[in-house]
Amino acid sequence: MTMNPETAWKATLGELELQMTKATFNTWLKGTHLLSYKDQTYVIGVRNAYAKDWLENRLLDTILRTLAAIVRERVNIQFEVKDAVENNDFSPAPAHLNGKNNETQTPAPPAKTRAMGTSPLNNLTRRYTFSTYVVGASNRLAHAAALSVSENPGETYNPLFVYGGVGLGKTHLLQAIGNKCQQAGYSVCYISSETFTNDLIQSIRNKQMAQFRERYRTVDVLIIDDVQFIAGKESTQEELFHTFNELYSNGKQVVISSDRPPKAMATLEERLQSRFEWGLMADIQLPDVETRKAILQAKAEQMGVYIPEEAVDYISQHIQRSIRELEGAFNKVMAYAQLADGRIDMEMVKMALADQVRQPEKLSVDRVLDTVCSYYNVSREDLISPTRGKAIAFPRQMGMYLARTETKASLPQIGMKLGNRDHSTVLYGYKKINELIETDASIRREAMEIKANLYESGSYPASNRY
Repeated sequence: MTMNPETAWKATLGELELQMTKATFNTWLKGTHLLSYKDQTYVIGVRNAYAKDWLENRLLDTILRTLAAIVRERVNIQFEVKDAVENNDFSPAPAHLNGKNNETQTPAPPAKTRAMGTSPLNNLTRRYTFSTYVVGASNRLAHAAALSVSENPGETYNPLFVYGGVGLGKTHLLQAIGNKCQQAGYSVCYISSETFTNDLIQSIRNKQMAQFRERYRTVDVLIIDDVQFIAGKESTQEELFHTFNELYSNGKQVVISSDRPPKAMATLEERLQSRFEWGLMADIQLPDVETRKAILQAKAEQMGVYIPEEAVDYISQHIQRSIRELEGAFNKVMAYAQLADGRIDMEMVKMALADQVRQPEKLSVDRVLDTVCSYYNVSREDLISPTRGKAIAFPRQMGMYLARTETKASLPQIGMKLGNRDHSTVLYGYKKINELIETDASIRREAMEIKANLYESGSYPASNRY
């Protein structure tokens, strides 16, 4: 007897709930339902375009495999955004785990407790808005989640934990949330973790803890930047733990940023680590070249200046470590342009960035291979050896790729440095890494980090990849 499609989908959700973490299931699948079924194709309603994109790109294979196993036939799945207003049973906020007993609790919708702009510690910069934030492959998840939080604070992705390296735009994104929420009439407190700690110390000294707690526990949206600095500070962690609980239990939004995920903070209390992971964790990676170009073009538009396309290409190709460094390079070019009566040409751009731009002709294959070895914590002997295990083969191929792109050495010359390997082997390694960089964000990030290290003094910390 063929299973009813509606029943099949409900059974699939039940099975997926067992397979996935509660946070994943509640965020992406809870509340979805069957819209239609025809010719073995299940059309599933989801609450927004972001959820649709996530399901299609991250969870589709798992869902298809589970559904096919239940109905015992090959199936297709399509996701469609269904207006939550038309479907009252289709707008649940993600439930979150209770840290003590793993029961779910649904926060109450936040009330707008204060008039706009009266929060005591918002410290928001008006220019940091979503309209001035350039979105690319490296930050798309974080941007979409931040936008969703700003539209429905306390109802989705609570807390929102954004992490990534220095100068990649975390502060811009957090302040964009704060500005949008404040414009909507919510009271917002935006602070750095250092400010939170200093305020706590001062309040203890002055015996004003009641006022301290009033400041942080009565806002609609609490945004804490660079939370990694509270690691190891017991009193700060204790106070933040209780502040978090108070806000969360009242359905208020908490947004946090860090330069690393919670589990990587060795001296962060486990109970705080657990709470930071309750909602959605979104990382921001190094921007790819297209995103860097878009950032430069947006910057020029904001300043009302014209910068030639070839200059944009040059800057974006050579300045790669962070958005902060990219904007610094742009500002330096603009400063030089003012001295040249506003004229921007390639000679002037190269002159302005001479101390920042790498010079590939000065690099040797040996330096490239030594840098790769340092990054992956392997030896030159490992790279030269006939070993084919992934722990050695991958760094070897990365060395081939970077030696090809960052030096003027020929394929045979690179092969000679790697144990007299044939030029066809080097070409294969180059193409393999090139393909991975196009499809795998983590590999792209590694390649960019190694490149950045090639042109600066000092050693780069070894990667944990292998």
